Amino acid sequence: MLSLWQSPCFIQHVIVFVVNMSVLTTGLNLAWPSPILVKLRNSTESPLDRPITEEEGSWIVSVGFICSIISNPLLGLLLDGIGRKWCVVLTCAPKILVTIMYVFASEVWMLILGRALIGVADSFLFTVVPVYASEIASKEIRGALCTFLQIFASVGIVITLSVGPFTSYTTYSIVLAAINLLTSLPLLFLPESPYYLYSKGRINEAVEVLKLLRGSEQLAKEEIACYALSENESVDKMQLLKDRVVLKSLGVSILVCVASQLVGFNAVSFYLQTILVSTRTNVMPEVASVVIGLIQLLASFCTTLVTEKFKRKHILISSLVGMLIGLVGLGVFFKIRENTQEVSGFMNYLPVMSLILVVYCYSAGMGSLVWVLIAELFDGPARAIGASASMVVTTLFIFLTTKYFATLTLTIGPAATYWLFSGACAVSCLFIHYCVPETKGKTFAEIQAALGAGLNGDEEKT
Repeated sequence: MLSLWQSPCFIQHVIVFVVNMSVLTTGLNLAWPSPILVKLRNSTESPLDRPITEEEGSWIVSVGFICSIISNPLLGLLLDGIGRKWCVVLTCAPKILVTIMYVFASEVWMLILGRALIGVADSFLFTVVPVYASEIASKEIRGALCTFLQIFASVGIVITLSVGPFTSYTTYSIVLAAINLLTSLPLLFLPESPYYLYSKGRINEAVEVLKLLRGSEQLAKEEIACYALSENESVDKMQLLKDRVVLKSLGVSILVCVASQLVGFNAVSFYLQTILVSTRTNVMPEVASVVIGLIQLLASFCTTLVTEKFKRKHILISSLVGMLIGLVGLGVFFKIRENTQEVSGFMNYLPVMSLILVVYCYSAGMGSLVWVLIAELFDGPARAIGASASMVVTTLFIFLTTKYFATLTLTIGPAATYWLFSGACAVSCLFIHYCVPETKGKTFAEIQAALGAGLNGDEEKT
């Protein structure tokens, strides 16, 4: 039993588990609009003196993402400045303060301000955690450990969808504040990323951390040697951006981020309970949203099981095909709904079944692996730049899809909106198939070779 606790694999799992506890609160925040918007539009449940308008609701949902676009380039510099661990810790303070503010909120501007601050913290967290996890994990289990991010986010989403619709606004806000506080404390005891320690010249500390993570001093020194081989002699940011391979990695990662948002998952999930209410079927929206949240959690666990058995590209493409089918199903339901006042039989369940398929497939593929892929596409000092730029693009497109989702459905109709998202799924499949390199089971140096660094024609040997 002692050997189990001391095994490098177990230690890596524990560290990545602890750092992802902070992502659980991100899941809480991501799903927050689903039950809370319904309450804020109800004069008897809202803590405000009046129901919010549609425009105010759209800003509450999306304001955090537009603020992140401005703040993430600055926050990204902290990755190489204060280290991965302390960046994670840094995100906790505003989240704790904002959730306490939610408890006492009495004006719309307080909610919008809170969502802005939490959005900045959460988007930065989604930048840092995959980088930290990828540098802690050995290459054999890196993919599985990096999927913890989606699992913990899904747990948070399930908690919100299970508790939020059935409690008062104030009760849920207190629960949210308590969870934020409890998940922040263990982060103080995490080790710093060994690559960050090495990059700052703290070689001995990096070796000690790697001895803990890899199980022997020999393996630790071998990894340090890999750092030395992959390290760019000049870490000047502008010089890095002139490197052809870095630019190619950046282009691929940005387009993958754009694809992950144009498929419309976040627009659907943030307005989940609102969408279910709009279907006007016999299925209770509150119950259906809980079921969908549990499906998302199940999908996240499934990804951990399959990510080391199947290629990244195969999982991503399968995920997008499943989403395409679900989005087409949603479009078909709303198209039929335009021409009839009553739905019965199978049609009562078509929107819920379609949403389940969309949520499951996204969570089992794109949602879980996008940030794993981005962390793997960059090597050494370029990783902070790549992760930061990718998050800026992601938050921009989350803002666009969530802010204008309601407007789009009113302008062209819900059926056309969902079919538009399904078209984006098809285009994304083609892009991933032809343009994204396979990263499963490869070292960072081998992935860079696949992107064109030191072309020698042997990148498929691994």
